[in-house]
Amino acid sequence: MSHSPLITIMARAARKAGSKLARDFGEVENLQISRKGPADFVTHADLKAEATIREELMNARPDFGFLMEESGETQGRDKTQRWIVDPLDGTINFMHGIPHFAISIALEQNGTIVAGLIYEPANGNLWHAEKGRGAFLNERRLRVSARKQLLDAVLATGIPHHGRHGQEQFFTILSHITPKVCGIRRFGSAALDLAYVAAGRCEGFWETGLAPWDVAAGILMVKEAGGFVTELDGREHTLKSVGLLASNDNLHSTLTREIGGAAKRFQAAAKA
Repeated sequence: MSHSPLITIMARAARKAGSKLARDFGEVENLQISRKGPADFVTHADLKAEATIREELMNARPDFGFLMEESGETQGRDKTQRWIVDPLDGTINFMHGIPHFAISIALEQNGTIVAGLIYEPANGNLWHAEKGRGAFLNERRLRVSARKQLLDAVLATGIPHHGRHGQEQFFTILSHITPKVCGIRRFGSAALDLAYVAAGRCEGFWETGLAPWDVAAGILMVKEAGGFVTELDGREHTLKSVGLLASNDNLHSTLTREIGGAAKRFQAAAKA
């Protein structure tokens, strides 16, 4: 399958950074037994990956800006276009030797995501999408699940870390939705959670407190695969939104009612 110039540029950057991450990942297991642990090593691997991606993208499109997890926002000469990059989504998995992590790169033009790529260094899978051109895993076109019954649905989610805002609301939603679905999964990478919805592996995904670099590429992937992405209560999702709900086209209104409704009841009780 021949890729567009944009996807080719993004894939080249992701694969170059990914090869280094894969080598570093091979060292993580050896660090588990050290008293200091692998945290500093992983931080260094993350920064190296981001620098590699930045260099490759700048070489190809020197006028574009950047929004990156580690180095923040850099305006380019072309104010209408910027790359949104997470060099290592699934850091905790990486740190613990779990091979479920990814590089996420998206291109935003005039406030709209027009291209997205998610690369898995551990297995070489390349997920990509372009606005109006569909979503793909390697060379296979993606389509969201066709399941229509909530009881048949598997949902992915993310749990707020200890000490982070939103834990109580999360467990309120979880206790409400768990009896109504086939299963809940917590994989540890929002980018891949969204890719899994696009591929029909999960019927839906919800999480709060996500950053633009966590979700920019994955949001486009879900939409191009025929799914929907909104805030938890069904309002339009933007990269500044606090919560995100993605699902197939059949179940989105139901999940909005169930998950968004549980969130709203929690918020009302918290204010009472």
